Amino acid sequence: MENLKQLKLENQICFPLYVIAKEITGLYRPFLDKLDITYPQYLVMMVLWENDGLAVNIIGEKIFLDSGTLTPLLKRLETKGFIIRKRKKEDERVVEIFLTENGKQLQQKACEIPGKIQQKIDIQPGDLIELKNTIQKILNKIEK
Repeated sequence: MENLKQLKLENQICFPLYVIAKEITGLYRPFLDKLDITYPQYLVMMVLWENDGLAVNIIGEKIFLDSGTLTPLLKRLETKGFIIRKRKKEDERVVEIFLTENGKQLQQKACEIPGKIQQKIDIQPGDLIELKNTIQKILNKIEK
């Protein structure tokens, strides 16, 4: 009987994490719609704004997406004119992703998003940092 309590939704760690991820991602939608990108595309752009010219597999590792999911996403970003994909000369199996001028300009437009999200959440920065650190600890244990 005691084991049945473990199956209650209110006792699950996965459920509140699922809901908060969905809700926070939803908060980004109106801001990202103005930039004509989706949340996963935003993640890719953030990686490239930090390190332009990365191979597809490296981008995938950073945002936890496999190449089957990442490739169509990158094609859409390329169609929108934010990135270009180039095969590496030394190894044509490797595709590297570079920002276009439009992709670089998009960064300036996106700079205000984190602050707007923090305003919408209305929680102390220290609490957000503590939450992020706790989540990162869990992720590090899962990745081992």
